[in-house]
Amino acid sequence: MMHRRFWFHVVVLAVIGTGMSSAAELPEWAGSIRSDHPRLFFNADSWPAVKERALGEEAAWFGRVRSRVDRSRKGKRGEKPSDAGTAAARAAFVFLVTDEAIYRDHAMACLDEALDHYEERFEEKRAVNWYSTTRVHAVMAWDWLYNSMSDEQRRTTMTRLVGVIDKVLKAKPRIHRENYSGYNTGFYGIRNVLWFLGCTAYGTGIEDERVAEWLVWGYKENQKLLAHRRKACGDDGGGASPTLGYIFGAYPWSEQNFFYTWFSATGENIAPNWPHSAWLAHYVVWNWVTGEAGPLEYGYGDTPHTTNVIPTWQLYTHMANIRHLYAAQRPQAAALAGFVQTIMQKNHQRHSDTWFVYPFLLTGAATPVPDASALRLPHARHFENMGQVFMRSGTGVDDTYSLFTCGGILAQHRHFDALNLVIYHRGHLALDSGTRYRETENGQHLANYYAQTVAHNCVLIHQPDEPYARYWGGKVKQMHGGQHKQLGSVLKAFETNDRFVYVAGDATACYQHKGKTADGKRDLPQKAAMVTRQVVFLMPNHLVVFDRVRATDASYRKEWLLHSAQEPVIDGMLVRADQGGGRLFCRTLLPRAARIVKVGGPAHKFEAGGTNWVVTEEKLKPKQIAMMGQWRVEVSPAEAREDDFFLHVLQVGPTSLEHPSEVGLQTGADAVGAKVITETGVWEVLFSTSGTLGGHIRCTGEGTALDRPLAMEVLSQKGITTVTPPEQGVPLSQLRRSAE
Repeated sequence: MMHRRFWFHVVVLAVIGTGMSSAAELPEWAGSIRSDHPRLFFNADSWPAVKERALGEEAAWFGRVRSRVDRSRKGKRGEKPSDAGTAAARAAFVFLVTDEAIYRDHAMACLDEALDHYEERFEEKRAVNWYSTTRVHAVMAWDWLYNSMSDEQRRTTMTRLVGVIDKVLKAKPRIHRENYSGYNTGFYGIRNVLWFLGCTAYGTGIEDERVAEWLVWGYKENQKLLAHRRKACGDDGGGASPTLGYIFGAYPWSEQNFFYTWFSATGENIAPNWPHSAWLAHYVVWNWVTGEAGPLEYGYGDTPHTTNVIPTWQLYTHMANIRHLYAAQRPQAAALAGFVQTIMQKNHQRHSDTWFVYPFLLTGAATPVPDASALRLPHARHFENMGQVFMRSGTGVDDTYSLFTCGGILAQHRHFDALNLVIYHRGHLALDSGTRYRETENGQHLANYYAQTVAHNCVLIHQPDEPYARYWGGKVKQMHGGQHKQLGSVLKAFETNDRFVYVAGDATACYQHKGKTADGKRDLPQKAAMVTRQVVFLMPNHLVVFDRVRATDASYRKEWLLHSAQEPVIDGMLVRADQGGGRLFCRTLLPRAARIVKVGGPAHKFEAGGTNWVVTEEKLKPKQIAMMGQWRVEVSPAEAREDDFFLHVLQVGPTSLEHPSEVGLQTGADAVGAKVITETGVWEVLFSTSGTLGGHIRCTGEGTALDRPLAMEVLSQKGITTVTPPEQGVPLSQLRRSAE
């Protein structure tokens, strides 16, 4: 690609509180930035192909963009200026395609209006937006209109652009609801604009010092972001948060935009240097729960829990970007991205309008990729850095899906939920409860219940006056026996085959605290000496769950929790709960003579610490309210002691399932377990009651006999792990049912 390099020079950089150096020599890479315009997303060399797509393959999409511009152009202006940044970019793009002056003039008018809006909002000390998107589009408009503006227009407009960003960055106190976050989050707040401003204004002689400073800072911050996300993904896939509304929504924008603009500004495609970004599709197919009406998710982390529908509003475009950026270097990942596009519901099989320019850039998305629908994956997958183990009997409507939470390196939008177990079978039967719905009104619920351990299928240890586990959204006022750390749990064992899946985790460290009472006035001993969980998923419909819990004081009450959408029915040691078309039976084998109670109903559904942390439910349907988890079952030992074992057998099926399988308690030397009679055979699962986490599994009856110890280590899985022999595992083709 032809472009001219700038000489290296030294600039004095001003400190504005963004963590940038006060003086630095421009790095060598700055000389690679083109001297001409446009530079953002496309350039003089790539423009012919972009224009060809706009008038050819993406003519319908261009027609939509042009129609929006025409409606904006003919619409009435309000008394106050609006945020017309994106409108300015759309009009500028249409002008470049059509060369019609009316679109250039409209783009300039929108850019001026956007700047008026940004300046007015600052004077009012009000945020423009949590996201940087519209302000980045304003910068794009300036870049794309550069050759059509006079020198005075370029200088005046860019000076104003720099000014509105600089003022927000320097504001003291910070402006409420402006997002100042950096590389270890979504990186779509005000600081995200700096790279775009620095990249396009560099070398223009406008605001030289500030522009050079932002250029270098923006590059470094994006490098940190890519490194952080590569670490989070590991060799599995994932992203900067396991909460899908983020990772499938706005989070990929920052890295994809940096890939695109670095390429358009310098001619270098760096995406292949960061292959983690290509594995997002792998995380999609493992989070995908095939529901009767469409694709669902487990409801992990800061998910609102009103529908648990998998967020697909940006997913089609994310997959297209992966295909475009990685088709040549990562064909398997590109194939999986293409497969995800095919299984999305028809109303989501189109691009998102948030970054309207993407479809015009996707020349690589048309590259033929291998068919991934026949790919067979194992029944379970451990995403070690995300801290999740996904288990499923298959990928169809009638299959069982489960998510076990343990390990991981990310606290972003993660709850105090180590060893949590979520189960889906024709309905969310063992679910995460609480909600983030209308968080400005429900902040106290969010901090005191929804994020706390009490809202999850975990174990509580109640210690009087223990310190609070703080979470964003509100002030934590009460502690209800939960965990104090989001990170610290360790996966001890994991194995998967075509008959069962086994996981074992230790969350003891998550229950530890700093040793002070809630008021900080006196020392408090640690409350937990051991909290472990072992789960054996006997496919397709049974799970055996064993917890070893040791408190440092016998008086610290323990509770084993199971959350349900509808009111459970308790019959002795047996619990039944329904949701949707599914039913769950839970039989308590240990503790013996356990105390089993249900908590829920209008006045108690989100009860913790003696308070029902109510939720504003306006405009929500009964089904949506139920998905927040209105009930929970608490299993407690009948007598107080330091050590307790909790042993449960959970069975799922359709609501027509009237009676659970026959289940019995098994005991041995330093071991306890369950005997479960299923359609696939008679299973005996034993767990060690002391020492390291271990156990034994035996199956007789139908099928191949099985008799061996449970795994004592974590099975290694890398990339898209296929199974051997090829007839085993789960074919991805079953996921297609959700789109039929």
